Order: sequence, then C-alpha cells, then structure tokens
Amino acid sequence: MTYHCIIVGGGIAALQLAHHLKRDMDILLLMKGEIRSSNTYRAQGGIAAAVGQGDSPALHYNDTIQAGRDFHNYKEVADLVKKGPNLIAALQQEGLQFDQGPDGRLALGMEGAHSRNRIVHSGGDASGKCVAEHLIRLQRPGLTIRENRFVYELMMDPITNRCFGVQVLDEAGRIENYFGRHIILATGGVGGLYDQTSNDPTITGDGIALAYRAGADLVDMEFIQFHPTLLVGGDRTIGLVSEAVRGAGGRLIDNTGRKVMEGKHPLGDLAPRHVVAHEIFKLKTKGEEVFLDISGITDFKEKFPTITELCEANGILIAKGKLPVAPGCHFLMGGISVDAVGRTTIPGLYAIGETAATGVHGANRLASNSLLEGLYYGRKLALFLNELPDAPILAKPDRLCSTYETSDFLPEPDELRRQMMKHAGIIRFREGLEELDRWLGEYNADASLVGKSKKDIQTVFMLQTAKLIAKGALLREESRGAHIRSDFPDESKHFGKVHIVQSKKGFEMRDRHCEYDQITIHA
Repeated sequence: MTYHCIIVGGGIAALQLAHHLKRDMDILLLMKGEIRSSNTYRAQGGIAAAVGQGDSPALHYNDTIQAGRDFHNYKEVADLVKKGPNLIAALQQEGLQFDQGPDGRLALGMEGAHSRNRIVHSGGDASGKCVAEHLIRLQRPGLTIRENRFVYELMMDPITNRCFGVQVLDEAGRIENYFGRHIILATGGVGGLYDQTSNDPTITGDGIALAYRAGADLVDMEFIQFHPTLLVGGDRTIGLVSEAVRGAGGRLIDNTGRKVMEGKHPLGDLAPRHVVAHEIFKLKTKGEEVFLDISGITDFKEKFPTITELCEANGILIAKGKLPVAPGCHFLMGGISVDAVGRTTIPGLYAIGETAATGVHGANRLASNSLLEGLYYGRKLALFLNELPDAPILAKPDRLCSTYETSDFLPEPDELRRQMMKHAGIIRFREGLEELDRWLGEYNADASLVGKSKKDIQTVFMLQTAKLIAKGALLREESRGAHIRSDFPDESKHFGKVHIVQSKKGFEMRDRHCEYDQITIHA
C-alpha cells in the first residue's frame, strides 16, 4: 500500500494539508482514534487574525512576541500574522460561516494578552468543531481516511536514513504497513501526560516519541502551557472554560469574592496565560478554591453553548454565576525541530501543528494562535510538496525490526501523569525535577515494541516523551513564559539565546541563529 503522502493525525493542520495537496496525489490520513477526537474538535477559542478596524499584523506580531517572552523565530511569526487575514478570507470563500455582529461584520472577541479584539469565532465557543467539520466536508479525491489506527513505528532506510513508511496497529492489534514519499506527523501535543489537562485523551505525545525513536531532533520540550481555567468537578478537571469568557467580562475570584488578578498584572484577568495560571496555582496549593464569576455576562448560554452543555452534564449550575476552575496542561510550544516548511532533521519526515516546534509561539503561546498555526503550516507544507518532482517510493527492506533492548518493566500511566503534574507542572524546581528524572529513569524508554500490546506501546511513548520534558525543564535554569522555575525565578540572558535540543545522541545547547533576530513589521 503506497501513497504520495501519509499524514499521521486528524486535527486542523492535518486536514488543511490534505485539503491543499494536489488532486492527483494519493493521500492516506491515519487517525489514532476517530476523526472527531482531536484537540481541534474541542477548541472553544477561535482564530486570531488582524481583520478588524484599528488592528494590523504589526500589532498582532507585537502581542505574539510579548506573550511568548521574546523567544521566537521572528520571521515565521511575521509571516504567520501577515497571512492570517487571507486564511480567514479563504475559509469564508469555501463556505465556512463565521459569527457576525449586528452590523454584519465579523464579531471579534478578546482574549488574554491581545491588544485588540481579533478572535474570529464560528458557532460561538465551538470554533474548532466548526472548522474541523468544514475541512472534513471538503474531502477530496485520492484521500483515504483510516480511523483507529495507531502508528507505532516509522520505517527508516538504513543506508540513506530516509523515512519511507509507517507501521500501524489496527483495532484488532494486527500490523499494517504503509509506504509513502512523504511522511507527515500532525499528532498534536502532550496533554495526556498530565492528570489535569484540556486535551483529548488520545493526545499523549506520540509524534514526539516516534520522531525521537527514529533519530530526529527535539527542541525546547520544557515549554508547556497550562491553561488557567479548566472546569473542576469534584476533585478532577472535566473540560475547558475558554479564555473568551474572561474576554466577555468573566472575572476570577477566590472563596471570599476577592478578584484574583487585581493588582497582579496590568491586563488583569486577560494577562498572559502563564501569569494567570501561576496566580491560580498558588491559591490552589493553599487549599483555596477559585471561581470564574460569570454573573456579569448577559446571555451566557447563547454565547457559550459548549461550556453550558459541559456544565449541565456535570451538575454545575450556570444560574449560580460561578464556575469552579483550576489550571491544567494545554499546549506544547516546543516539539519536533522543523524548518520553515515543516521538514524535520530526517529526510522524508515532516511535522506540522502542535507537535512541531516552528518558533511562532516562543515560550508561551498567544491565545487563539494555535488554530491559525494549523491553517498556516498545513497550507504552507502542501504548497511545498506540490512543487516537488515525483520520486520513487523506496522498496521495503528485507528486515523491519527494532534495534532496542526488550523490557516489559513499565510505569502505570496514571502514576506517570501524577508524577508529571507534581514535578513538571506549573511550578518547577531542581529537587522535584531530579526526583522525577530518577523515577522515570527506573524504566526503559528504549524498550522494543515487538510483540507489545497497544497499551504497552502507548506507555513506552508516554515514558519517552516525559523524559524529554523532564530533561529540558531541568536543563533550562530560568523562568521564561510557561516554564517557571521557583529556584530560578528570573529570565536569563544566557538561556534566552539558546535552544535545548535533544535527540538519541544526547542534548546540546544550540545558539539561536541570525534568522531569529528581531524584525519590524510596519502597520
């Protein structure tokens, strides 16, 4: 079974890529779960784009850099924000309906760290679902979608080190082999490695582990964003409360009604996510509850139907005007090292979306830049691949086997999630990270996958990705964006100039190159 392109994942980046590839290409889209079980489908926030009066790509650019603490690939950020309005216009031309105000213009929302109302929504707080359904409807000839297929190995040519296929487990645990000219990882982030997360349960860092095991470079794995407002039911988080609620007038309060963010940041409740998450976390560790006061928002149910449905399904009464919230793992800013079009350090292997470290998010993603990133890089990679000359697909080698030592000694996934939240969560410090590193080191992340169940392979992947996060967090001795070290509370001039790159060869502190020099966008 051979294809021009094999795409692993089914979120916005994967669907956008498939949509824009040439119509004469044979494309295979492999989903770990079902096509509607992605983080894109869950996304309540909209798409950030400078489409309103008084706004500009220059302002969007500045907000992105400020939120991400000046740790970006500045050229990529500039291109991203410049293309934003065109990407919105293209979706409209294809038939996607965005929410409008009474004047017939786009209804633009406000979210944290934005200086202008620039969040475009569809279906209120169901933007991700609406965009995903739109792209699913645009399925094209030559596209094959296989759901419930778990990609567990990248096929590598031992001579050229080129990736030319994937090994897959189907629903019954049977092995399937697929071969392609271009293999694209669009598997999302790492939220499933934490016991409090906004992510779909299927998002457990598979793309990170696959790329690492194949020999690719990973970069800045310590930069993980924790969303301030996950809905709390009992002692667990049960879903996301969009930042748009605070943009519409919601306010964070403690048990006594005191405003949590008052005096903490000039933007108050709409401060950058890492700032708000930090303040809530400090209160929660003292045993205090935190609520989102929505009593001042008129027509809440109509504006936020997804959140309303989530509350009603879990016995939380909207009429009380207070939603219990806590921070949880939300988004990976680091990931697989890629160039400007998504090429990894392995020939034939690409990465787009959250699993790729494009440099557009810096150390802390600006709200609603994630769907924009998926749209931008999905299309950008498609245009690049469309121009490549046809090349033969490599023949299957005589032997396809793992070179790793066998080990069946693996951690319990739930315990791994607890350890990650405890030691590599919102606040980190050396002793905790060293304890986590020792605990993870008791297990063999390089275990052979031959003969293992899907559950055990998933655990191996989680273990490997957790080790990369822990090592990166231990090595970066500063607080920058979403990476907060209590023992190194300030930003470091030294660490502000280096990426922490990890691979099977080890790790290195790699200087940020000249293309990362700050640039100016004119309004």
